[in-house]
Amino acid sequence: MSIATIGAFAIGEYPEGVAVMLFYAVGEVFQSMAVTRAKGNIKALLDQRPDEVTIMNNNQPKTIKAKETKVGDVIQLKPGEKLALDGELISDSASFNTAALTGESKPDTKNKGEVVLAGMINMNSIALVKVTTAYEDSKLSKILELVQNATAQKAPTELFIRKFAKVYTPIVVFLAIGITFLPYFFVGDYQFRDWLYRALIFLVISCPCALVISIPLGYFGGIGAASRNGILFKGSNFLDSIAEIQNVVMDKTGTMTEGVFKVQEVSISSEFNKDEIMQLVNLLESKSTHPVATAIHNYVGDINYSIPMENVEEIAGHGLKATVNGKELLVGNFKLMDKFSIRYDINHANIVYTLIAIAYDKKFAGYITIADSIKADAKETVDNLHKMGVKATMLSGDKGTVVKYVADQLGIDNAFGDLLPEDKVNKVKEIKAKNQTVAFVGDGVNDAPVVALSDVGIAMGGLGSDATIETADVVIQDDKPSKIPMAINIGKQTKKIVWQNIILAFAVKAVVLVLGAGGLATMWEAVFADVGVALLAILNAVRIQRMKF
Repeated sequence: MSIATIGAFAIGEYPEGVAVMLFYAVGEVFQSMAVTRAKGNIKALLDQRPDEVTIMNNNQPKTIKAKETKVGDVIQLKPGEKLALDGELISDSASFNTAALTGESKPDTKNKGEVVLAGMINMNSIALVKVTTAYEDSKLSKILELVQNATAQKAPTELFIRKFAKVYTPIVVFLAIGITFLPYFFVGDYQFRDWLYRALIFLVISCPCALVISIPLGYFGGIGAASRNGILFKGSNFLDSIAEIQNVVMDKTGTMTEGVFKVQEVSISSEFNKDEIMQLVNLLESKSTHPVATAIHNYVGDINYSIPMENVEEIAGHGLKATVNGKELLVGNFKLMDKFSIRYDINHANIVYTLIAIAYDKKFAGYITIADSIKADAKETVDNLHKMGVKATMLSGDKGTVVKYVADQLGIDNAFGDLLPEDKVNKVKEIKAKNQTVAFVGDGVNDAPVVALSDVGIAMGGLGSDATIETADVVIQDDKPSKIPMAINIGKQTKKIVWQNIILAFAVKAVVLVLGAGGLATMWEAVFADVGVALLAILNAVRIQRMKF
């Protein structure tokens, strides 16, 4: 651009020389605005930490610098305030806005003892939080560092354009020198001024600004758009990789299901009072620490301790036995029913859920089914993957019948249960042997071998595990499986915009170069072919930051 401007001044084309630099400067301003906006989006989303916090010191509130807060300090969080450090809620309950971390606008209610994270905003009442992690080790610090470092991991297209520009620019300068002087030996009416003007036009047209600026900006915008939706890419290369995914292989528990046992169905015989039986079961199960007991308690509610219950006994591998009002109460599996010769008329082998059988006063009273419930957006996730032409496969260590049931409910193409970690690796190898790309979605810790083998490792529950953030290529912060197709879509849209810019730049430059070589294009057309195209490419790259996914 400098050579072209000096050259234009040298031959007296002052307006055109000024135009080259003016439009170049305008392009630079647009570029810096776009980059600043993209960086601002990411930083505003993630660096939500306040500089100061209010800690309780001998039951007196005291304001100190957030960086000076120690592990074990108790933070008082007023309504509307942001939490500066990770901690444990010691108030009974509190509602938080988690949009900064997860992209999810719906308030999240936390109960006493639950983990709360830096960046969450307290919604209504004053909350007390005990600090569990140092300021620099908080999830927010790690996420912020991750996103800022993501730009260092370049996509192949981006790397190619950088290398291309390094070789291309000196070649173009030498070609321009050739255009100026070589015609002297071949053209009869050689005019130095005319050929210098053509060479300057050639130089301006050939400038790779549009490519060098817009391609990294497109990828940066893609990373920013993903961050805004609670999806963290560890580099722009993974935006390219995820756009090409043909198979999504997923874990079951905690990925497509909640990972928390819940009561699915209660079937109590009509000769018994359902509420009375469930109160008895709730009281008896309160004597156990099994996850099933928690599920029943969550379903029934408060325990009625006024019920006279005696002789409570746990029978290993079977269940619980007690006496209520002189009558025998049995709660456990069907082996417990058989042991006490209780007759029942259901075929429990056909039921895929965990079954809790109940007998009262020597009679079969009914059963409760308990299962890990499917996430609300799991079905939508699989449907969206299919619309994109991506196959879904479920691999799980859980019981085969349960895995098959969940897969059938969701419409998953292939499902395999009763698998060990090495079996999962073999299944992924089988898919890759067909020369197909694979993204594995799991917790990133137990499934580390499969994550390493897959083309893109996606971690669910990035807020729950530090190891997840370390091992995966993409981290979905709010555990929502619907973010998997969204991540693929963001990758596809980013790649599409990058290629639109490449094609636009080369097409316009090729046309104007031909016109310039024939003496038909002036410096004004050349300026448009360079700076005009760069501006269009920048505006196109910025578009991804405004897209709704």
